[in-house]
Amino acid sequence: MSADWNTKYGTRRVRHDPPTLDEAIFAAVGITDDQEQQAEIAASLMGMPLDVVQAEVKKQARTNSRITATRVIAGEQGAQRSVVVERRVVRRFGNDKRTGT
Repeated sequence: MSADWNTKYGTRRVRHDPPTLDEAIFAAVGITDDQEQQAEIAASLMGMPLDVVQAEVKKQARTNSRITATRVIAGEQGAQRSVVVERRVVRRFGNDKRTGT
C-alpha cells in the first residue's frame, strides 16, 4: 500500500506495509508468556480470527521451545545479564561411518 501527500517540496509517497502474522506473534511474545493472551494480542493486531492465530502461536511455540531458551541471571551487585542456551538436535542414522554401525 502507498499513499500520496503533498508537501511544499512536491508530492511524496509514503509506503505502508502492515505487519505479518509472524511479526505480530513476535510482538505478543514480548508482552506476555501466556499463549492464549499471545494469540488474542496477535489476532487483534492483525484483525484475524482467533482460532487461526492460536494454531500459529502454538506452532511457533513448539519450534521456539526446542531451539533456544533465554534466561536472565543476576550478577554482581544486582546487574543482570542474559544467557542464551541453545540445544542442538543430533540425528543419527543406522549406517554411521564414524561408529562403524
